[in-house]
Amino acid sequence: MEHRRLGRSGLHVPALSFGAGTFGGSGPLFGAWGDTGVAEARRMVDIALDAGMSMFDTADVYSDGASEEVLGAALKGRRDKALISTKAGLPIGEGPGDAGASRAHLVRAVEAALRRLDTDYIDLFQLHAFDARTPVEETLSVLDDLVRAGKIRYTGASNYAGWQLQKSLDAADRLGRQRFAAHQVYYSLVGRDYEWELMPLGVDQGVGALVWSPLGWGRLTGKIRRGSPVPDGSRLHQTAQFGPPVEDEALYRIVDVLDEVAAETGCTVPQIALNWLLRRPTVASVIVGARNEEQLRQNLGALGWELDADQIARLDKASAKTAPYPYYPYERQEGFARLNPPVIAA
Repeated sequence: MEHRRLGRSGLHVPALSFGAGTFGGSGPLFGAWGDTGVAEARRMVDIALDAGMSMFDTADVYSDGASEEVLGAALKGRRDKALISTKAGLPIGEGPGDAGASRAHLVRAVEAALRRLDTDYIDLFQLHAFDARTPVEETLSVLDDLVRAGKIRYTGASNYAGWQLQKSLDAADRLGRQRFAAHQVYYSLVGRDYEWELMPLGVDQGVGALVWSPLGWGRLTGKIRRGSPVPDGSRLHQTAQFGPPVEDEALYRIVDVLDEVAAETGCTVPQIALNWLLRRPTVASVIVGARNEEQLRQNLGALGWELDADQIARLDKASAKTAPYPYYPYERQEGFARLNPPVIAA
């Protein structure tokens, strides 16, 4: 397993991480992802650790905390071999203090996560969404206190806009607080918006990307193709409304090229989609989920080989789309690239 430095921090993370959203699944969204219990989760953790996939990602909202509970039980007796990444900040109740990044909420959220995970510390704690109601100074202060108390070791954000992430980083520098090492983001061949602003920001500010839903919310599994309906067993029937939208023709265009590359390499469509992501700038780790051992082993097959330059170029072309304002005009201006070389070519 390749390990990569997470942003400018001293933490090194595996190129592939295990997404525990399938653990303890319940409800319309997480129940469709999977309902892995402790016994099967322990087996999945065995496979992941044997392969060097040592980071496990979860969140307090995943099945109302059940994901953290199952993960904690599955890691019992080998906590020192794993990195635990969890998140908080999205609503976990109806009360005014049941969401956000205030001192009151984050202290409770971390204490609750520690109990559910059955651990003394969290390796990477991330804010699941930006809280515009709470001053960033308050948020950074409490995170710094939790780091100093040994309850969390590194901090990050998830799903932030560019200005929100930069505002938080600037405040951390001004106040002498710990900076975010990670930004957990949606990025895939069918969703490349991350590249327009957040990727250049990550390069400039030294923030590593942890990629969620690298298979485009289940669309790049190899089971969806032009002229065929979504298979009966696909989770998209229950979850498409919760995930990033994708136009059918754009999806089919990408899958056509993935099929071509699969025939050339002997690898599966998901393995190719994951391998493409692993070569992108700022990507520290790609988070993969698995409902069973077969899916997990297939995802691990994305490692140990590389797409060639022509295959990458064809996938880039098939998945490219015009960026929105204010990004696209600059790409068309003569001489602009001399001042702002594209990150993708770096």
